[in-house]
Amino acid sequence: MFKLSLKKSLIILVIFTLLLSSGAVFISAQATPEQERSSLQRQLKELEELERKIQVDVTVTQAERERIQHQVSTLRRRINQLNAEIRQAQVRAQSLTGQIINTEASIEVTVNKIDTLRGRLANTLRNIYQEDQRTTVEILLSEKDLSGFFDNTSALERLSSESRDILGEIIVLKVNLEEEKISLGDAKTETEQLAAAKTAQAREAEAIRREQQRLLEGNQQREALQKKELEEVRKQAAQIRARIFELAGTPSTQAPNFGEAYELAKWVEGITGTRPAFLLAILQQESAIGRNVGGCNIADTTSGHSVNIRTGQVHSNGIHRTRDLPGLLIIANELNTDPLKIQISCPVPNIPGFGGAMGPAQFIPSTWMGYRSRLSTLLGKPANPWVIRDSFLASGLLLSDLGARSQTSEGEWRAAISYYAGPNCLNSQACINRNRSYADQVMGRVAGFQRDIDILNQSR
Repeated sequence: MFKLSLKKSLIILVIFTLLLSSGAVFISAQATPEQERSSLQRQLKELEELERKIQVDVTVTQAERERIQHQVSTLRRRINQLNAEIRQAQVRAQSLTGQIINTEASIEVTVNKIDTLRGRLANTLRNIYQEDQRTTVEILLSEKDLSGFFDNTSALERLSSESRDILGEIIVLKVNLEEEKISLGDAKTETEQLAAAKTAQAREAEAIRREQQRLLEGNQQREALQKKELEEVRKQAAQIRARIFELAGTPSTQAPNFGEAYELAKWVEGITGTRPAFLLAILQQESAIGRNVGGCNIADTTSGHSVNIRTGQVHSNGIHRTRDLPGLLIIANELNTDPLKIQISCPVPNIPGFGGAMGPAQFIPSTWMGYRSRLSTLLGKPANPWVIRDSFLASGLLLSDLGARSQTSEGEWRAAISYYAGPNCLNSQACINRNRSYADQVMGRVAGFQRDIDILNQSR
């Protein structure tokens, strides 16, 4: 299975690589942004499908590697155990050899004792026999009295009896030693046979281990190739996503679809730690993810008044004159844009406060100015509040700073209130109560977005 999938995936990789290197992976410059995005989405889908297949191969290969590694480890332990048993058997065999040598020496000493005692006993018996053959006249002539004769005869007979007893004990000892020698010899033979059997088992186990090690090395090489292939696929997909991000970085009139918004949210999560479903819920609550970024323009550069683009109604509280208007002018100048044509939010009727929020993330200018430098550093260019990608990243950074990085329900709920009413709101129970409904609505959207994300991931 691996060889087939690897061959196919490598062919696809080569095609994508050639296309990317030649610039042909993106459709011609005459194509509209929507056509280009559509083409890139198809290519990205193919790469993601290839990535999933390779990941399956990697998972299977890793499982096989772990299984073989376990077998190799088990065989190593078995070989070590067998070698230990072989050494024990060899030591025992050597000990038995020493005992046999000692027993043979004892037998030899015992045989010598038996021969000596037999000689002494034979002499005694001859002396007794000679005494028995003497005549009465010889006895009377040779002995001073009869008591001497009888004492001599008695001593010889006693000596003969003691010698026979000792000789009998030594013969029994010799028999026991010979039996012990036979027993030791049998034990030695059995031990040597056991050592030989263990040695054969160890050789067999070592041969199996070497074969398993060879399979393991091949498996590791295969896994390395698969991971390299997976890395290349992800690299190609990242390049396409980056281009999609660029295309998504358009005015709010070209807001991203859900798939594009999710890709942007995943990108932001990698930088900020803000969960995609939560970021999308905030942006949906604020601007319908870039589809409703405000219907007013500032009336002039000094008063703070704004004008409803559709109705022409003038709002005296269009933008905070000292807090936010200077920042808006700086942003417009940096982006080389006419400040009088910039879309901002209109003030909410019958609610105290000001309008002036900008772009999909609905940052007021003073808040944007606090993140302007970080955003420009991350983006490598001046950040634009009305560009989809820039606003996604700005929102993710702010939410992360407000506690959403924890990715807990409590942390995200508190971040939602702070995003809407400012971080100081959490210090006032009255402020929390006034703005609780905003956070509750956001968290309700989070659950729906997470379900949609799960479905999207399953369908890919």
